[in-house]
Amino acid sequence: MIVGKGLELLRGDCLGLIRCIPDFSVDLTVTSPPYDNLRTYNGNNNQWGAPVWKGVLSELYRVTTSGGVVVWIVGDATVNGSETGTSFKQALHAMTCGFSLHDTMIWRKPNFSNPSSNRYHQTFEYMFVFSKGKIRNFNGIKDRSNVCAGGVGSYGENTSTQMDGSKKTRPRTKVSAFGLRHNVWDMKTTGQDGTSKKYAHPAMFPENLVTDHILSWSNKNDLVFDPFMGSGTTGVACVNTDRRFLGIELDETYFCIAQSRIKEATQK
Repeated sequence: MIVGKGLELLRGDCLGLIRCIPDFSVDLTVTSPPYDNLRTYNGNNNQWGAPVWKGVLSELYRVTTSGGVVVWIVGDATVNGSETGTSFKQALHAMTCGFSLHDTMIWRKPNFSNPSSNRYHQTFEYMFVFSKGKIRNFNGIKDRSNVCAGGVGSYGENTSTQMDGSKKTRPRTKVSAFGLRHNVWDMKTTGQDGTSKKYAHPAMFPENLVTDHILSWSNKNDLVFDPFMGSGTTGVACVNTDRRFLGIELDETYFCIAQSRIKEATQK
């Protein structure tokens, strides 16, 4: 279904539909697959498991352009007192498919939904950034205030430690007002601002989180893909950043929500 120029939505099983996508056609994937059994997704979660995510990661490597990126946002369930480790299994499998693990990023949330009595409260999710070969695009966001802004020099003597333990001193430079953001991002969940409730989806990721990844790893008119489209947040972010979008969603209810949201975004 075409919902706008360069915006295509497909309803059905992502593992079957992704096989129809041509090789080397996707510049960036930003997605958040189901997290073990943490959500039911209208009863569709029983169709999720290792055969699916292994197949999807393999197909993502095939369809990703050289130098392209996959942002895979995922967490783990706790079963019988132990975290499942599914996130790590997925990251390692992506590497066996051919991807490089370009960066292990953290989405840190200011709140937590499941207080723990015998472990520290869980407030983050992994954002694995996989690249197909040498990364082609990086438009780093510089919004971190530099404490030394306006002066000359940096922290200490502006030195770095070499592999043999020796120190290498670099020339001091003027520090700009804002530096490159760290790889731990603090962002509210959609539950805090009511977005999830508004669109009746149990696990939406925030639009600003998706937008910042799209801006970081792609350029205008690039094709961005989300094989687990859900409520269409990645598609909305693509409309707002002048990217093309391809999304796949199994559930009819979520597909209709995504279709409506993305169409609405094109009319603003």
